[in-house]
Amino acid sequence: MTTPLLILIAGPYRSGTDGDPARIAANLERLEEASAPIFRLGHVPMIGEWVALPILRNIDAADADGDVMYETAHRLLQHCDAVLRLPGASAGADMDVTIARERGLPVYFAVDEIPAA
Repeated sequence: MTTPLLILIAGPYRSGTDGDPARIAANLERLEEASAPIFRLGHVPMIGEWVALPILRNIDAADADGDVMYETAHRLLQHCDAVLRLPGASAGADMDVTIARERGLPVYFAVDEIPAA
């Protein structure tokens, strides 16, 4: 038994979509599918897009400092306790894993690797 963790779910969002909104939505749905099992284990799931998308809808491009998606994930990782890396090519998710490992956070590659809280 562990204390509840804030677990960032990292995987493809825009990668491999060629900007197709339906494919991007399908990628977000795959990320979100991991949230319920994490919650059932007693943890709090987090997806960077849940935070970044409202920012992107409301920020002036001139106010954006770099890539809002990557920057949001980077800031979130300062508060997360672990990362779940889902399959699929994604430079952003790979960066999340690198940052998590630099911080000494556990990185899981399947929900069944995550201990229950």
